[in-house]
Amino acid sequence: MSERVAVVEHSALSESHVAALRELFDSEYRATHGEWNPDRPYGYSPADVHTTIFCGSIAVAHVGFQRRVIRVGRAEVRVAGTGGVLVHPDWRSGGVGRRVMSHAQQAMRGDERVEFGYLGCRDEVVAFYERTGWSRVNAVERHVSTVDATEIVTSSGGPILVFAAMADPRGEAPRWPLGDIDLNGTPW
Repeated sequence: MSERVAVVEHSALSESHVAALRELFDSEYRATHGEWNPDRPYGYSPADVHTTIFCGSIAVAHVGFQRRVIRVGRAEVRVAGTGGVLVHPDWRSGGVGRRVMSHAQQAMRGDERVEFGYLGCRDEVVAFYERTGWSRVNAVERHVSTVDATEIVTSSGGPILVFAAMADPRGEAPRWPLGDIDLNGTPW
């Protein structure tokens, strides 16, 4: 069966696309995190853009991102906060994760509102992101708690990765600014 890639704004998701994503996420996380909600996925920020690979009507891989301005040191940075990176267990190790990420990165590059992709992840998946063009940065990160919206969480332990989505006027990849990071909301 052939693959089909869909890159869709959140507001334009069809009912069948939402249902396919719900099945993908619930099969992985329902037992530990409850039912997937596309407008507040497990307490994280929702995606503005969903990149999904389908095999027939089955969603087999997904990467979402939300456009947001964050603060890094003294700079404001326009990011595609990336989350919801998931590959169906039956499709892992076949390159579909790399392909869905490549399509998401292409969407980021084509969006003038995005300077960098941004994500936080577990140590065990850093190598995957680095192979797909993400670079690790070391900084203290502040964000709104995914559990209690009145609480600010500060952390410096988890991996943070960025992806230059836009070239500077000389055609070179911009440099990530130095400084502590304030996500101005919940993580992705």
